Amino acid sequence: MTEPRRSGSRWRIGARFLLVMLAVAVAGPAAAELKVDITRGNVEPLRIAIPSFAARAPEGTEHGRNVAQVVAADLERSGLFRPVDPRAFIQTEAAAAVQPRFGDWRLINAQALVTGNAEVLADGRLEIAFRLWDVFAEQQLIGFKFATPQSNWRRLAHIIADAIYKRITGEDGYFDTRIVYVSETGAADRRVKRLAMMDQDGANHRFLTNGDNIVLTPRFSPTAQAITYMEFTQRGPRVFLYDIDTGKREVLGDFPGMTFAPRFAPNGNSVVLSQAEDGNSEIYSLDLRTRQARRLTRHPAIDTSPSFSPDGRMIVFNSDRGGAQQLYVMTAAGDDVRRISFGDGRYATPVWSPRGDLIAFTKMRGGQFSIGVMRPDGSGERLLADGFLVEGPTWAPNGRVLMFFRQDRRGGEANGGPQLFSIDLTGFNERRITTPAGASDPAWSPTMP
Repeated sequence: MTEPRRSGSRWRIGARFLLVMLAVAVAGPAAAELKVDITRGNVEPLRIAIPSFAARAPEGTEHGRNVAQVVAADLERSGLFRPVDPRAFIQTEAAAAVQPRFGDWRLINAQALVTGNAEVLADGRLEIAFRLWDVFAEQQLIGFKFATPQSNWRRLAHIIADAIYKRITGEDGYFDTRIVYVSETGAADRRVKRLAMMDQDGANHRFLTNGDNIVLTPRFSPTAQAITYMEFTQRGPRVFLYDIDTGKREVLGDFPGMTFAPRFAPNGNSVVLSQAEDGNSEIYSLDLRTRQARRLTRHPAIDTSPSFSPDGRMIVFNSDRGGAQQLYVMTAAGDDVRRISFGDGRYATPVWSPRGDLIAFTKMRGGQFSIGVMRPDGSGERLLADGFLVEGPTWAPNGRVLMFFRQDRRGGEANGGPQLFSIDLTGFNERRITTPAGASDPAWSPTMP
């Protein structure tokens, strides 16, 4: 499936998914006044009214209601928007879709308004048109029309939420994305770990493996509908490549020791991973086209958890070569290794932000775990979340939100096991992500292609 993405004034149209996308209006100069600064910590959410999208025929009514509800839920979860209770609406959805009475919306303190229409076309496709309004300036900010198979209505809602988020904040949205993670069930000594995937809001959940073997560290490809992960098979730990569209998988390569923690390069043509042999762990790069492996580190210490910078020029990893587990960076060729973490405690699971400005990590000190971020040179360290066990940060594609997993002291299946949480880069708006069972090792996909 494909979708349109906005970058400045240019849009890419995905032919397989959105068959029609027509701009119906563009904002005037005054529209820039309605803005949310997402770089400030605890932001007062913008009050936005999102009535059900009007429908001219009964078959469009349910879609209009469902799309509006998903858009509202996406924006509310970001912590930057507060949808107005529909029970407070004065103007009807049908009338607002024709022409908003802005005075009615100001009376209920709505700063922004989303109106729309939903129609099932003669060929069976769903057509959705929506407009975003600045209530106080009484101006339209954006407006678009889409047509898609009816089964894609939920994804269309995420695309609309992304467009609204982008127009109000100036940053790319992250709602049209997916999460892959490890689903955990059973007692601690008989834990079943399956690969699972869902939309970022928990919808469309499905399992990708059957649970016969333990799986770990799933990661999305940045350029293809593929996932790399480690699985403990009868032949030992192996790294696999899983094609999301076909469900087929293949072994990336056979190594003489344990291989783990694979991550894609930004161009999707290679992965970087760790290989442990004879008690020593080194970092390797594997070309996915030739299947040739190249060793990047040569040190008697344990080197693991590599992650590329978004430009592909650098790699961050953790190592105990300095006597304790710390973060290091090196070039993609394995040169110029230098330590960047110097705070109290031990550091692990580093992952470079898609924006390139920060590195997220897990920190362990005094019997407590934390999720934090620092600049690539090690400065500006900030801790965002703490707990008995918090681990495995992963970035939303816009670099403004992190997801991780948390487990309390009780642990175990009776207490739900580990759970997924998201948190804003500023350290606010922490939220639990609902999953059918325990969940760990999350990985956030790029925005859907």
